[in-house]
Amino acid sequence: MIIVILVIALLVVFYLHQITFSSISSLSSSIDSTITVQGKQFEDPPIQISGSTSQPIKIKCDYSHYRYDICFLNASTVVNPPISTLFLTTTDPIESTLPRQQFFKLRPYPRKWDNLTMSRIKDITLTTTTTTHCDVYHNAPALVFSTGGYTGNVFHDFNEGFIPLFITIKSVFSDRDPIFVIDHYRDWWFSKYAEIIRQFTPYPIIDLDTDTRTHCFPSATVGLISNGFMNIDPKLLPHSETLSNFRAFLGNAYLYTNHDFSPARHLKPRLVLVSRSGDVGRVIKNQADVIQVAEKIGFEVVLFQPNKYTTMSNAYGLINSSHAMLGVHGAALTHFLFLRPGSVFIQVVPIGVEWLAETCFGKTAKDIGADYMEYKIRVQESSLVEKYGRDHQLVLNGQDALGKMKFDEYKNIYLKSQDVILDLERIGKYLRKAYKKAKRFMDKQG
Repeated sequence: MIIVILVIALLVVFYLHQITFSSISSLSSSIDSTITVQGKQFEDPPIQISGSTSQPIKIKCDYSHYRYDICFLNASTVVNPPISTLFLTTTDPIESTLPRQQFFKLRPYPRKWDNLTMSRIKDITLTTTTTTHCDVYHNAPALVFSTGGYTGNVFHDFNEGFIPLFITIKSVFSDRDPIFVIDHYRDWWFSKYAEIIRQFTPYPIIDLDTDTRTHCFPSATVGLISNGFMNIDPKLLPHSETLSNFRAFLGNAYLYTNHDFSPARHLKPRLVLVSRSGDVGRVIKNQADVIQVAEKIGFEVVLFQPNKYTTMSNAYGLINSSHAMLGVHGAALTHFLFLRPGSVFIQVVPIGVEWLAETCFGKTAKDIGADYMEYKIRVQESSLVEKYGRDHQLVLNGQDALGKMKFDEYKNIYLKSQDVILDLERIGKYLRKAYKKAKRFMDKQG
């Protein structure tokens, strides 16, 4: 009888111990599995293994956003470039036998809503393994993303590249520098933007397309965070960074670079006229006359027509040392990010381009502290009048075209086929107002 009682007592103690241990383990797992990014907190998905309890895995993916997907591997990670796969290493044999539906995939380019572009971005696979052998071991975490898509167009280089990189690093890597692991990496991209890239990370880039070695990292993030077109939402960042902080970041990147321009004392405010030529569309047909008007008002006018040979350090040197910028809506206006806060920025907005102009450049210019002026052309200033007549619906209702037409059709009419002939008296009024602002800025800032 005594033996039976002792056995029962031992079983009770063992049972209570199991409950306590299970509770502590569950609490610890809950704490470890929670992550907050962009103001959102989410946990590891539980993984159901037949014949076992629910096991949390340390791969966390967020597919809920319109513009991007992002995944986190919060433990030792093996990157295998030849098969575009990241393996989270685990010593738990149960965790390593994931069912098929628990494999994660994403395309690490922040233009998720654009199906055509995303179809050309490589899928990255995430899963688990018990194998830990690597050819190269790293102490810093990995950041995996793609420079495919529209990379090569300066607007997209910032919109889908450097601004999302800034947001992601400030959100995820605030206390450390990541190692870039890049799909569709190109040497020209690094050469063109070396100063900016080095400001993000001091480490050599790993080319996901050509590297045949396996790499071990303490953790990895796959994907870039986007807050919208040319936008940073401080409410979603842990330290409330803004586009002004991004502009300061660019200033630090080019602080010690050699270029052909310097912010020396000027006799006249310098106006950078962003020029377009040829049959690309949105060309100022009477550009020479506009320059003459600006010079008569008192500006020193410098033409800026960037091409593949234009270095970013020279572009920064010119624009950062100037006092005003003028140009028709187009990718090259992205260089307005190099304007000093307080400089004047005049964007010429053709018919039908109103929404794009404000969304891509207008709002951002104001956010970085530029004195933004919008010059919406009138019907008679558009070359569309010659083609369709001033009373045609494509001319009169151009502001509604983007929402009603297929984008390719819209692009061909309003972006590629439309040039502008600026009313010299009207643009002169804008330039006189800009001159007064630029002169005050020059007298104060140099």
